[in-house]
Amino acid sequence: MKTKTNFKKRSRMAWFQYSLSIKSIILSFLILTGIQSVLQAQDTLFSRPLWWYGIAGGANLNFYRGTTQELNSGLTVPAAFREGFGVGLYLAPLVEFHSPDSIWGIMLQAGYDGRNGSFKKVKTPCNCPADLSTDLSYLTIEPSLRIAPFKSDFYLFGGPRLAFNLSKSFTYKLGKNPDYPLQAVNPDVKGDFSMIDKMLISMQIGAGYDIPLSSQKKQIQFVLSPFVSFQPYFGQSPRSIETWTVSTLRVGAALKFGRGRKIPTPAEIAASEPKVRFSVNSPKNIPSERRVRETFPIRNYVYFNKGSTEIPDRYVLLTKDQVKDFKVDQLEVFKPKKLSGRSERQLIAYYNVLNILGDRLGKNPSATITLVGSSEKGPEDGKAMAESVRQYLLNAFGIDTSRIRLEGRDKPKIPSEQPNSTSEFDLLREGDRRVSIESSSPDLLMEFQSGPNAPLKPVEIIALQVAPLDSYVSFNVEGAKEAFSKWKLEIRDENGTVQKFGPYKKREKVSIPGKSILGTRPEGDYKVTMIGKTKNGQILKKDTTVHMVLWTPSKDDEGMRFSVIFEFNESKAITIYERYLTDIVTLKIPKDGIVIIHGHTDIIGDEEYNLKLSVARAEEVRNIIENALSKAGRSDVTFEVYGFGEDQDLSPFENNFPEERSYNRTVIIDIIPHK
Repeated sequence: MKTKTNFKKRSRMAWFQYSLSIKSIILSFLILTGIQSVLQAQDTLFSRPLWWYGIAGGANLNFYRGTTQELNSGLTVPAAFREGFGVGLYLAPLVEFHSPDSIWGIMLQAGYDGRNGSFKKVKTPCNCPADLSTDLSYLTIEPSLRIAPFKSDFYLFGGPRLAFNLSKSFTYKLGKNPDYPLQAVNPDVKGDFSMIDKMLISMQIGAGYDIPLSSQKKQIQFVLSPFVSFQPYFGQSPRSIETWTVSTLRVGAALKFGRGRKIPTPAEIAASEPKVRFSVNSPKNIPSERRVRETFPIRNYVYFNKGSTEIPDRYVLLTKDQVKDFKVDQLEVFKPKKLSGRSERQLIAYYNVLNILGDRLGKNPSATITLVGSSEKGPEDGKAMAESVRQYLLNAFGIDTSRIRLEGRDKPKIPSEQPNSTSEFDLLREGDRRVSIESSSPDLLMEFQSGPNAPLKPVEIIALQVAPLDSYVSFNVEGAKEAFSKWKLEIRDENGTVQKFGPYKKREKVSIPGKSILGTRPEGDYKVTMIGKTKNGQILKKDTTVHMVLWTPSKDDEGMRFSVIFEFNESKAITIYERYLTDIVTLKIPKDGIVIIHGHTDIIGDEEYNLKLSVARAEEVRNIIENALSKAGRSDVTFEVYGFGEDQDLSPFENNFPEERSYNRTVIIDIIPHK
């Protein structure tokens, strides 16, 4: 027996241990499953919905004021009813839109609106009690503006109420005179009110509170929203006769549901991030200024103001006594009256175009010119403009009238305003109201140019070039065109001061003058943050640090600058400058020199198109110079090519006058000696 007992004990113990192990495994499995489920639930979150749908219901507490007595054309009761009260049903489907990140939203409810109630009992002249009740009801449409002042679940709303009458029935009860208890009971009178307005326009204001019924772990989320609203009596007189009005206090709740968007996990965000590389190039030495010998082109145009055939006063006009002191290499002595601040020396040269022309005609007595005036008013008006230019050359410079031929046109031979053009029409027309200077005399024209459209010979200017392009800090965002709808820069110094630049669209490289960032600081450390907005609305940030140094180079650092001017919307016209670029500009490039080519446009037209146009112009110039260097057996020159489009922070001139817009259609070639 003892042996059997011990065996049973051991068997029970073994079974207990086995059972305990099974239970431990099962419990561990359940715990792990639960943890995994929690982790999965934690990993998957959904945003608060933007759109909500549901149903709102509540009680209308209707307060009657005013009087009513003529119930319809067949029944006018002996005593007027004045005040009353009733509770009506409100039931309406709804739709709402509001973002958790904004205080603003919109709501729309449309449904059944019960305005029923009973008037206070009145006594008739026969001392009989009278009662009046009504089943007044409407189809209501209530659009509202939703305001969450604290960006919380509490919100206010208000808006118009449009009500269309559904029911206008009443029940009138006339009781017995208490002095005659045996009097027969009067039957109830049922009918419809007459003169009921079919539509009412009123208003409402209210407040509500959203109580989430489901967590953000659910894609379909539910909200219960208790609310209270008030519709005052303004506009709520049910009838077009008498003075009965209804004011309503509505108390109820709305059950709403919406569909949230999945919030990507950090791993998903990292996997879905656009492939963008961000880098900053800050030159070790950022010169603040450099002396530059600029060969500045002179357009063969004089632009006139609308409605006037007189030479505009922004051009420098000399008297006969002043002409003897005029020298092309001292143009700053003869400044125009109206001058924009950017590129002052160059604009002084242009606004002296008539004096430069007069001086050259005087030094080359065999040269002749044709002045072609173009006006939207017609050839006669254009010829009058050309006559103004001729009279100035005759009176100030004494040029013989036989050397100047006049012509009038309604449009220039190379017009800016093209057929069917609608974009910025006024600016295009301003550019076409001009006098063109034509000549076949090589002494007046640019090298290797001939024909009526050839520009005048350029002038040479020696000036300080502020913040040359090779001093700019460049910010490169490779892949930005495909990844971003726009991006911007935030540049923070050691003291936490932030400068913002942008936003930029359809660009992968931006250059900013170092002086614009440093100001008067000789050097500094900066944290640069690139903030890009993807095409699906996500925000991507990338950071880097950069050290900048500002210094002024020695006085003998002198560069050269040449410019090529384009007609409106042209990029291929560069071929007329090919010999000039090959035989003049290329020969000036020193050994191991740097050539910086930057294209620009005016502000007319689409910004993205202008950016592409400026790049096309700059690349065309680079190709011509590279081919010329290659034929000469040279490969020592470093090129930098930029297209700035209509960027007004980097454009050579402003865009107030047609002269400035004309000169902004340019490619500028900076030749920098090897450092």
